[in-house]
Amino acid sequence: MRETSALEKYRDLFDKRAFAHLATLMPDGSPQVTPVWVDFDGTHIIVNTARGRQKDRNLRRDGRVAIEIQDPDNPYRYVEIRGRVAEITEQGADESIDRLAFKYTGSPKYQFRRAGEQRVIYKIEPEKVSGIG
Repeated sequence: MRETSALEKYRDLFDKRAFAHLATLMPDGSPQVTPVWVDFDGTHIIVNTARGRQKDRNLRRDGRVAIEIQDPDNPYRYVEIRGRVAEITEQGADESIDRLAFKYTGSPKYQFRRAGEQRVIYKIEPEKVSGIG
């Protein structure tokens, strides 16, 4: 829980339209980085993606991640979080992506959904938090 409290200094980044960069591990151990929308529930960092995407496959196989969020108002301020996936669920994932869409685009519904797409929520437990600013 100590790392969760360390995130409080950067809590405002989760309220802004700040894109995060999520690093996962490919099967050969090489890193894969994707810009993602994020939220923070006070305990876990929340990432939402579609089942079958590369980050989904990587996170199911190996839950270790690194996430970086840069302050859109001050590019010299950022937070880096290393952690692990604590929970994977499809429950509430559609509502979650709609909330994220509103935060990041102003639209009440996620506009990029593909036919047959199944949304998935990843709850990431912070293990190491560091940053500048």
